[in-house]
Amino acid sequence: MSDAATGTPEPTSPDRPDPHRWWGLGVIALAQLMVVLDATIVNIALPSAQHDLHLTNGNRQWVITAYTLAFGGLLLLGGRVADLVGRKRTFVIGLIGFAAASALGGAAVNGTMLFAARALQGAFAALLAPSALSLLTTTFSEGRERAKAFGIYGAIAGAGAAIGLLLGGVLTEFLDWRWCLYVNVPIAALTVFGAFALLSDRQGQKESHLDIPGAILGCGGLVAIVYAMSEAESHGWSSALVVSLLIAGAVLLAVFAWWQSRADHPMLPLHIVRNRNRGGSMITMALATLAMFGLFLFLTYYLQNILGYSPLRAGVAYLPMSAMIIIASTQISARLLHFVPPRLLMAPGMLIGAGGLFALTFIGTHSNYVEHILPGTMMLGLGMGLVFMPVMATATSGVAPQDSGVTSATVNTAQQVGGSIGTSLLNTIATTTTASYLASHLRPGVSKAQEAALSKTAVVHGFNIATAWAAGFMVVGCVIAFLMVNAHAPRRNEETAEAGVIPG
Repeated sequence: MSDAATGTPEPTSPDRPDPHRWWGLGVIALAQLMVVLDATIVNIALPSAQHDLHLTNGNRQWVITAYTLAFGGLLLLGGRVADLVGRKRTFVIGLIGFAAASALGGAAVNGTMLFAARALQGAFAALLAPSALSLLTTTFSEGRERAKAFGIYGAIAGAGAAIGLLLGGVLTEFLDWRWCLYVNVPIAALTVFGAFALLSDRQGQKESHLDIPGAILGCGGLVAIVYAMSEAESHGWSSALVVSLLIAGAVLLAVFAWWQSRADHPMLPLHIVRNRNRGGSMITMALATLAMFGLFLFLTYYLQNILGYSPLRAGVAYLPMSAMIIIASTQISARLLHFVPPRLLMAPGMLIGAGGLFALTFIGTHSNYVEHILPGTMMLGLGMGLVFMPVMATATSGVAPQDSGVTSATVNTAQQVGGSIGTSLLNTIATTTTASYLASHLRPGVSKAQEAALSKTAVVHGFNIATAWAAGFMVVGCVIAFLMVNAHAPRRNEETAEAGVIPG
């Protein structure tokens, strides 16, 4: 049966762009927003969920990590599934499954049910995210439109986490924490309707195959490492559990790389990450989200537990940063990328973000939001807006159609695993620094009021040190972006291609 007969838009070609492409971008962006904000929307709601479901301080982290573990660990497999069965079909399956898992989590009666629902959300997000990005890549293939489309998509990817914090505060304060999960159901339903009406796609690639050994090795290695990072806070870096998981993860990933070089149909063709522009872009993405997600955790606790903000007020505090990400992505990066080499956006963006994080290392227990917090968060938002859009556009540029799904999945994996590691790694640095500060400053005989004040000071000191580490990671990302990413501006590439020369 033809596409016309089914009412599905016909597949596009470079010579005949999809007339519905900008409406289709809205559908793709809405799905991506849902996936990204779900990594943070429950952060502000977590105290309420913990109270209702009687979660312990030790296992409450699984509300976050069950999602990120499944998401990061299964993304590469999700990308290959998108290549095999078709991006649009995978996109719709991911949306329906994500909505069902969200409804299950909202109805959770105990911690186990909630953790399982969050893991299911992550698994379906691993289908949804790479198919969304590869649909964007094939819909907008070149030129100014591609830059504009990726600017919008980059703004959503960058600001979605902060929007999740705001939405979580609104829903928790005015409705119930369960609505942080239920809200995905109507969003997914609207997006499914839009996908059938507005998105077009080629059929799945018959030559694509699922690399099951590669999936087990790659997913297992990523899950082991992210799990180790999440457990390091409670068990310590030198614990047998954490060390064993890190070693196991490293071994599994090494075997995965070996297998990918020999498999007939590898899950991650190594030429994708060997390309210096794609490899440099993905490392930059991982380091950017590592720093940014760690800050979200610190700043959320700082605003609520140190400054006494309500969930809603804490969420509103992130709005200026979200606005800066959107403005920088759509009005600066999208306009300049057509004329400027990507690294001249990425490297300055990482440096500006590092400056914003460094400014936040000076906050204290009585800091003023406008004077001490707002400037740093706005600098971080500006920097991330300059980074996310060119990273995504560069990492997915020039990929063969049969590899577009797995390339998109690799970009999302870099983002998700970077955020997972950042949350766990920087939180461990913060908590150990806080404990050391208390041990060296707490003296016998102090009053309870003095002890409480000292505890707050210690917590903020831990946040400051961890934020300084985050700034350092951003500086490293700046250097990597500048040295590794050597792609020309897209306009120059087009001129070179027209002259019959293959871009270097």
